[in-house]
Amino acid sequence: MQADGNEEFAPRLTITRRGAGLWHTLILSMNQDERDTTNGEMSDFTTTPRVIFITALAVVIGAASAFISLILLRGIGLFTNLFFYQRWSFALVSPAGNSLGLLEVLVPVGGGIIVGLLARYGSERIRGHGIPEAIEAILVNGSRVEPKVSVLKLISSAVSIGSGGPFGAEGPIIVTGGSFGSMIAQLFRLASVERKTLLVAGAAGGMSATFGSPVAAVMLAVEVLLFEWKPRSLLPVIAASATAAAVRYYIIAPPPIFPMLPSAASLNFIGYAGCLLVGLLASVLAILLTQAIYLVEDTFRKLPVHWMWWPALGGIVVGIGGLIYPAALGVGYSSIASMLRGNITVQVILGFLVIKSIIWIVSLGSGTSGGIIAPLLLMGGALGGVESGFLPHAGLGFWPLLSMAAVLGSAMRAPLTGVIFAFELTHDVNALIPLMIAVGIAHMVTVLALKRSILTEKVSRRGFHVSNELQVDPLERMLVREVMRTNIVALPAHASLPELTRSLKNSERSHGQSLFPVIDAQDHLVGVMMRSDLQQLMQQANDGHTDGHNGRTIEELVKPNPVVAYLDDTMRVAVNRMTETGYTRMPVVDRSHPDKLMGMVALQDLLKARLRNLEEERHRERILRIHILIPGRGAGRAVTRPIPAPDVKPTPGSGSGSAPRSESAPRSGSASGSAPGAQDTRQNEKP
Repeated sequence: MQADGNEEFAPRLTITRRGAGLWHTLILSMNQDERDTTNGEMSDFTTTPRVIFITALAVVIGAASAFISLILLRGIGLFTNLFFYQRWSFALVSPAGNSLGLLEVLVPVGGGIIVGLLARYGSERIRGHGIPEAIEAILVNGSRVEPKVSVLKLISSAVSIGSGGPFGAEGPIIVTGGSFGSMIAQLFRLASVERKTLLVAGAAGGMSATFGSPVAAVMLAVEVLLFEWKPRSLLPVIAASATAAAVRYYIIAPPPIFPMLPSAASLNFIGYAGCLLVGLLASVLAILLTQAIYLVEDTFRKLPVHWMWWPALGGIVVGIGGLIYPAALGVGYSSIASMLRGNITVQVILGFLVIKSIIWIVSLGSGTSGGIIAPLLLMGGALGGVESGFLPHAGLGFWPLLSMAAVLGSAMRAPLTGVIFAFELTHDVNALIPLMIAVGIAHMVTVLALKRSILTEKVSRRGFHVSNELQVDPLERMLVREVMRTNIVALPAHASLPELTRSLKNSERSHGQSLFPVIDAQDHLVGVMMRSDLQQLMQQANDGHTDGHNGRTIEELVKPNPVVAYLDDTMRVAVNRMTETGYTRMPVVDRSHPDKLMGMVALQDLLKARLRNLEEERHRERILRIHILIPGRGAGRAVTRPIPAPDVKPTPGSGSGSAPRSESAPRSGSASGSAPGAQDTRQNEKP
């Protein structure tokens, strides 16, 4: 017996009829993509019970991400010990204490060769810090990531960082967790947007497990990866991030990973001015780092060698930098903790602000595998160390913390992530307001100065556009009744073809109208007729080839049960219905009286929703005026005058909140007069 989609539940459905109905309803709701609005019941969100199933998968992915984080951290520790100390140990140590001497230069070169081979013969997707590749997978590949990328990215990152690469582990863990989430999603029958949600859930779980920062991980997902703010995606990401943080507590370490003494509870005027300066200088550093990375990448592209050897060439620069300042090698987590404890000297500042910056830029530009978050924190902390020399004291590590967050938030175009991340790393509540000021200023400057961020520039160079501005769809904010046309021609159902032909020949009202609703004597909608079909019938009548149509009424020739839009439908619902059916014009009816014709809506009416959105963004006006009372001059003199509105002629009959009617709108309706055989529906026109 061949079963349909729901017959696999047949044994359970036989328990009771009532239970069967409830179970069947649950299954249908779990398979529903978005809330059904065809019945007119609109809500704040379109989320359905299917989010429960996706969230359950996200919990599993979050727990797995914590173990993936542990595996990568142990792998970095293993390769660091093997390469620099020739011992078998999984402890996470710094390469700075090695005794290799000049041979230390060869270690990053060897690591670069291994990474190049893995990328050449494994997958090119493992090159770089990975977040741009995750963005590209979401935008282009339907959130599909090959399973081998998860394994190869894990190995290549452990080798790259373990051989002295100046990267953090968080970037590779984000990518590896996202790849694992995508891999799990591909095991189920899911939509592309659901695969994206699980990919981002894995990425958030990886970051949360690495730093013990679940809230910042969710904010990073929203600001960089999700491209939407909907419960259907936000709830699974929250579940994955929280689960990863909870598992981390038991298998890695409890947060915070960089504890510091509380900073000053409040700042004076000079202190807050210092926050502004920190943000400004951090934005300059973020801009320089972003431009330098892609300048180096362009330089490598001009070399007459295969890109497989670029990481090895970059490893030479890393090795030399390690000889000059050994602490610049590796992840540098211990150096971040030292900065936040106030242990900043001139050597530390020069080492990280100069040496670390150079080797990180060259290494990342060469296409090797590694993360960007920890290096940005280190270089930002070094800049904060410089600022500590002339800004007022507000606590140990206070100015380095602000600079770290500002550089991170502005370089990645993720300001909320920068603020919350700094708080979760240190648990310093007193620093929240200064963090908001510094990160906000840095973000403002970089947004105005750079078209692309350090993450999106690579995606843009591959020919894809990325926009991180989230807003409600203008089509969701406008109802059909606000844009529909009421000045239209409706055909009488009782008229015969010859009568209709004579009437339309003497009428100009139908010019430009491509779809004609057909109504009966009680003004009930009985069907629609395309203009092309009507012209074909009229041409046949002129040629004498009526095929028996002369004796038939229009009601017998129309297409019954037309696809309609409702007065209270949003324009998004109407557009979706047009997309699904292929029709670009629909009659509009009242939901309470579905046979009552109210008007017509066409695809070009979408421009009205877009026009309203443009007016809200561009039209400026002064609403309030200030009057100064002058003795002896009556009511007073106006100090300011409102700015005149743009010269836009209002449409007669339109309200103040309606968009102007396009020039083609009157053409699609009627000018004046009515054909004897056609009925005018202007009585339905909006007041």
